Amino acid sequence: MQIAIAEAKAQFAELIRRAEAGEAIELTRYGRPVARIVAADRRVGRPLIGAMEGAFTLPDDMSDGDQEIAEMFGKSAGH
Repeated sequence: MQIAIAEAKAQFAELIRRAEAGEAIELTRYGRPVARIVAADRRVGRPLIGAMEGAFTLPDDMSDGDQEIAEMFGKSAGH
């Protein structure tokens, strides 16, 4: 839901109730989004760097070279 800041002031308690229920409220100024009201326990985005930390492990030989792949990259670079 989008709502102008001026209008949101008059409906603040209702907007908080809706956010607690899981709705994201987007506040606008001159028609442009400037802020969001969301429930405190709801995540508002995660940084991409490290977002998958602990979700999986890389194989120990991940850095070992693969000659076939190295040759394919060498050919694609015009070598």
